[in-house]
Amino acid sequence: MGNFEDLTLKNLLENANIGVVIHKWDTSVIYANPTALNLLRLTHEQIIGRDAFDPQWRFIDEAKRALASEQFPVFQVKRFKEPLQNVVIGVIDSKQTKPSWFLLNAYPEIAEDEKNSFIVVTFNDITDKKSSFSFQSIVDNALDVIIVTEADDISSPMGPRIIYVNDAFEKLTGYSRSEAIGETPRILQGKETDKNELKRIRAALENKQSICTKIRNYTKTGHPYWLSLNIFPLTNKYGEVTHFAAIERDVTNEIYASEQLESNNNNLKELKNNLQELVRIKTQELHDANKALYHHAYHDDLTNIPNRRLFLEQVEKQISRAKRVPQIVLIGLLDIDNFKIVNDTYGHKLGDEVLKKVAECFSLFFRQEDSFGRYGGEEFAFCILLENDKHAFNICERLRKNIADLKFEVSTNKTIKITVSIGASVSQASPDTEFNKEIEKADQALYKAKENGRNRAEIMIE
Repeated sequence: MGNFEDLTLKNLLENANIGVVIHKWDTSVIYANPTALNLLRLTHEQIIGRDAFDPQWRFIDEAKRALASEQFPVFQVKRFKEPLQNVVIGVIDSKQTKPSWFLLNAYPEIAEDEKNSFIVVTFNDITDKKSSFSFQSIVDNALDVIIVTEADDISSPMGPRIIYVNDAFEKLTGYSRSEAIGETPRILQGKETDKNELKRIRAALENKQSICTKIRNYTKTGHPYWLSLNIFPLTNKYGEVTHFAAIERDVTNEIYASEQLESNNNNLKELKNNLQELVRIKTQELHDANKALYHHAYHDDLTNIPNRRLFLEQVEKQISRAKRVPQIVLIGLLDIDNFKIVNDTYGHKLGDEVLKKVAECFSLFFRQEDSFGRYGGEEFAFCILLENDKHAFNICERLRKNIADLKFEVSTNKTIKITVSIGASVSQASPDTEFNKEIEKADQALYKAKENGRNRAEIMIE
């Protein structure tokens, strides 16, 4: 070291890509190259002549515990007169809140006279790599296998090179960390590893893309196992893909159980299919029965139009809607004139036919948004919302005439017609509007229509 000022050596140090700091044996700094100054964020004046006792030095270990001065690398070299290799150390300064992490090496240059001895410290910045594993304790203990590889070279046989595996990897594969790191995931592949899936994985890695797949791998002892794996790229702070991470779950038991179940159930497939068909049929029958029950509960069995129960539910909704707008509510009652005479003269079969034809006329006459139904016996009811009341009577008249045009065959050469009487109430919907009041008015109007000779419509308008 007596020729330290030699120009060629100094030029080498000045242009080196790693930080170099040289201490005298008393730990005072006599030289720091530009890279060291840049990494430490210090000027030449701030570092030259400072010794290891200077309070500006704030070092931490990998557990982020502050180091006492006697634990500094330069003191350890001085004390033991032995080199330090690949020591990770953190440096904290006032210019940023997070520590910078360095991979450090140091060695002594010992002269005959100890005063002329030096300690050379070299280091490079590993902050990015160190930060990548800030959650290492989590991934180390994760139940799923986690592997991290480099992204630069994925070509066989050298890449992609494994740089990290967790405890679950060791437990599943039988490879230790030291055996796996530096190798490639190809050490886990075997003769039955799906080549097409490997091609898909390679294509994803080449394009720096994520991929999810299932693949068969082998342990160190050659035992096969199945993995469900998710591979995705990791980027640095500049957005560059630097690594790939794979989260892998052992699904061997699930796959083997599925295969075993399929093998054991070959003789039961026909029974299974028959059972499924039986279940399907019974389910459909139950569905149809429920549908029929619902229809029966809300529709008249003879005419197949809404019964009184469904009509009342629909009318309540109609009135509520009319109150919100508001609109005119037209509620009507229709009664078949002299229906008992028709039954007594021509029989109940023709009477039923009359009821069905009237119901069919209702279905054709009213709109989808209108409400109507068989109210009881030969009586039918309806509810319509209108913008105004000027068409209310015409609506009732058209309905009456449509029914009056119906013909019923009572014998080969004889047909009869029927008439109906209609009573209706028309009112502007208001908070006080109630169905019971309106249907009572319609019933009064119907009574009036019958008193006035039947085959007519009467309306009560508020």
